[in-house]
Amino acid sequence: MKGYAEWMGELIEALVRLPGIGRRSAERIVFYLLKAKREEVIRLCSLITAAKDHVYFCEICHNFANAKTCNVCSDPGRDKGLVCVVEDPKDVVAIEKTQHYTGVYHVLLGALSALDGIGPGEIQIRDLVERVKTGQIREVILATNPNTEGETTALYLSRALKPFKVKITRIARGVPVGSNIEFVDQATLARAMEGRLPA
Repeated sequence: MKGYAEWMGELIEALVRLPGIGRRSAERIVFYLLKAKREEVIRLCSLITAAKDHVYFCEICHNFANAKTCNVCSDPGRDKGLVCVVEDPKDVVAIEKTQHYTGVYHVLLGALSALDGIGPGEIQIRDLVERVKTGQIREVILATNPNTEGETTALYLSRALKPFKVKITRIARGVPVGSNIEFVDQATLARAMEGRLPA
């Protein structure tokens, strides 16, 4: 990149690969870091490293966790018979912000996509089926994104879980089609959770 030292160009390119960061934003971040105190930059680096080293996937729901189970699964006050299925840990955060959901989650860590070669074996579907098989779950809320991949995943899950006589619902259509759950405002998401429909 002209005008930059080689390492600056590499750092900018690395930041551009992050979601939501364009070239100009990456440049601003690099210039900010160069002007910041050394201690601040070292602390940022250590926090990123610590997050990568000490954050795990919950062995029950596959959400981010600091231990074997996440704070939702280990909370005795949560309704373990109500499971909300989402694609990504970001979706858990979005739903938790509504403060209207008291059940637990199952994070698929993706969605079915034939174009991308993502089939049922590439996401956490088998673990969900095993959870439902125990008979302790009375309702599964399908809260996948309202796009082609999310709808395909919801349909697949609905069929896969049907033999187990569990109630299967889909979040209401208050969530705009083509959007991602993490970007939906809290009021709309809360209404969608409350007005969920049979899948």
